[in-house]
Amino acid sequence: MKKTLHPATARGYANHGWLKANHSFSFASWYDPEKVHFGCLRVWNDDWVAPGMGFGTHPHDNMEIVTIPLTGVLEHADSMGNREQLHPGEVQAMSAGTGITHSEYNGSKTDPCTLFQIWVLTAKRQAVPRYHQVVFPETHSANRWGLAVGPDGVEEAPLHVYQNAWFSQVQTSEDSSIPYTVRGGAGQGVYFMVVEGQATVAGTVLGPRDAVGVWEVGDHSTVDVVLAASSRVVAVEVPMALPVLH
Repeated sequence: MKKTLHPATARGYANHGWLKANHSFSFASWYDPEKVHFGCLRVWNDDWVAPGMGFGTHPHDNMEIVTIPLTGVLEHADSMGNREQLHPGEVQAMSAGTGITHSEYNGSKTDPCTLFQIWVLTAKRQAVPRYHQVVFPETHSANRWGLAVGPDGVEEAPLHVYQNAWFSQVQTSEDSSIPYTVRGGAGQGVYFMVVEGQATVAGTVLGPRDAVGVWEVGDHSTVDVVLAASSRVVAVEVPMALPVLH
């Protein structure tokens, strides 16, 4: 098994006043040659957005973009005609495909909102853009790995992307051992981030916003995960080989 540790304190950081952003991977003006990507996982931004502020209309193409709101309300609008609000407990998946434009704003005039935005390199260039979001009940990931996003054709995945990528999370009510089973077959790696609480992943102790990437996990395709009570972990599983696109 191979591992790479990304402590929360080693992330990139940008303070734009209205936006405070932590970058797990090189993004915008922050560049670390050792943190450009983890396999096909290209971006993991941990954003704080001031009341009433946000990202104006901007383009994307050929990228799988998953947004996980953590607190507050996020307003989304895009060139496909979608106008939605996202709240904690929801997940949004957007395939940019041939190209879309969208905007994201804090929907509250009084309270900040926080979110993860995660980009995965696509395996299908020039696909038709698409957008979906789903509300997940607390029971979906209570003391077990709850799958939120998976590849096309996987019926158990509520949301889909054009990549062999799997987004799951778990939340605990008590100290628990909840191993993660690699879903996508050989050549996959898994990036685990602790949202809150504490977890030990493959023997590495992690606190809030610490992350560890694990790959070449062995014949049993499982990763040991032990969580303290009242902890939450998000796991993103991706191919470690970059896609060959035409």
